[in-house]
Order: sequence, then C-alpha cells, then structure tokens
Amino acid sequence: MSDIERNRTVVTVPLPRAPRTNWKSFLRLRRRKVSRSIWGDLMIFAMLGLVAAFMAMPLVFAINQAFKPLDEIFIFPPRFFVRNPTIENFIDLFTLLANSWVPFSRYVFNTLFITATGTIGHVIFASAAAFVLAKHQFRGRNAIFTMIVLSLMFAPQVRDIPNYITMSWLGWIDNYAAIIVPSFAASLGLYLMKQFMEMIPDALLEAAKIDGASEYRIFWQVIMPLVKPAWLTLTILQFQALWGTEGGNFIYSEQLKTLSYATHQIALGGIARLGPAAAVSLLMMSVPIVFFIFSQNKIIQTMASSGMKE
Repeated sequence: MSDIERNRTVVTVPLPRAPRTNWKSFLRLRRRKVSRSIWGDLMIFAMLGLVAAFMAMPLVFAINQAFKPLDEIFIFPPRFFVRNPTIENFIDLFTLLANSWVPFSRYVFNTLFITATGTIGHVIFASAAAFVLAKHQFRGRNAIFTMIVLSLMFAPQVRDIPNYITMSWLGWIDNYAAIIVPSFAASLGLYLMKQFMEMIPDALLEAAKIDGASEYRIFWQVIMPLVKPAWLTLTILQFQALWGTEGGNFIYSEQLKTLSYATHQIALGGIARLGPAAAVSLLMMSVPIVFFIFSQNKIIQTMASSGMKE
C-alpha cells in the first residue's frame, strides 16, 4: 500500500433527512380548513338575506305602487303593499299615449334607436381608444390619460353648455346625432377599458404579431374577447344612461322625442295622474333591470375565467 493511500482520510457527509411529518399538526390544520358550523352559515345567510331585502325594498315598493288604485295611493299613512291590485294605471297610461298626435311606436323607436346606436358606438370607440392608450407607446400618452381622469370629476350639467354650442355649430340641433355622438366619447368607458386592457400581457400581443396578425385583427380577435367582462359592464352602464335620456336640450321636434320624455310629460299632468305616473316609473326601470339580469351571469363567468397576468 502506498503512502498516499495510507494517509488518505475518508470524509463521510451525512445526507439531509427528510422533514418529519407532524400528523397532529396536519390534522389540526385540516380541522381549521373545514367550513364553518351550520349555525355560522345560517347567521351569514340571514345577514345577507336582510341586506338583500333592504336593497330590494325600492323595487318592491315601485311594483306595489304601480298596481295601487287611486284610493290606496292617497291613503295616509301610506301602505307599503297593495291591498286591491289593479291594472287601471297601465290602461290609463296607454290610453293617454294612444291619444297623443305622435304614435306611441314612434317614441319606442326613437328610444331604441338612440340607445342601441349610442351603446354600440360607445363600446367600439372606447375600446379602440383604450387599446391605443394601453398597448402603444407615444408622446403625450400620460397627459391624455390624465385629462381623461380629470374629466370624470365634472358633473354632466357642466358639459351641457359646451355640448350645446358644439352641436349648434355642427348643425345637429334637433337631430339624433346630438345625443348619439357625444355618448361615443364618454370618459368612464374609456377609463374602464384602458385599465382592464393593461392586465393583458404584452407577450400575447407580440406572439400574435409574430404569427402575422395585423393591429385590427389583434384588436378584434385577441383583445376584445379577453376584455369581454369590461365591455359587457360598459354596455350595461351606457344602456342605462341612454335609456332614460329625454334629449330636452337638443331635440325639440315631437317626432324625435324619446319614450322617457313622453311618459314623464304624462306623469306631470297633476295628482289625477299619479297612478299612470307610478306605472311609468315601473316601465322605465324594468327594461334596464331585465337587461342587467340577462347579462350579469356572463359578466361573472367571464370575470372568473379571464384573469391573465405575466
């Protein structure tokens, strides 16, 4: 045996041990993760039920008020629930609308045309502008977005006079465009879409460009499907805003008036028309509520499945 082999020292390195599993701690942790007791769940459901009932009270009151006869409307103290429901209020409302020299269908057409055109146009313009602000770098980008945020601080009444001057200069007074075109440039929709589009990773857009997709194709086939919850929410907000518009500052011809204006004029006819006025309130609020009910499931499902992060 050589001297090197004789003087060699063998060093043994102990292997790291696997951490021991503390089964008591594991079981204790599992017990903590178990859902609440049945009494805790009942308390939460009861609390949510009270909050839901409180929030539904205005809607329930409007429904009962629309079916009350006049003697119950004028009773004091007022009753929350109707005792003798009747549809006379709706019959009187449609009789008054039928006796007007402009057909009721004309008011409905005006409202649907303004609401549909303004909502679709606003979603398209706001989404296109938000795509440029969110995914393109150019000079003045931050200044433009700051102006958009500041514009949210102004009340709609502040913009009435500048809008009227602009519409008058364009020759759009007493025209559908006086209501539809300004709705395209609503600041809230642009802000909402821009903030949502910033969540989309830039790598996804770069991959689409490598595959040969143009800017328009990226916008319509990549961006818009991913921001579906944003533009669905924007559609609901804009629909509600345009559905209740009267256009009194810009539209003067009776043939171009909206349904909201016609029904409100009937409701202002005096105390004898309180019944039709209650029917008007129910009809005007029912359409946005139904529209929201049919859209909320899509918004919630898309919100839950479309979150993306880099």
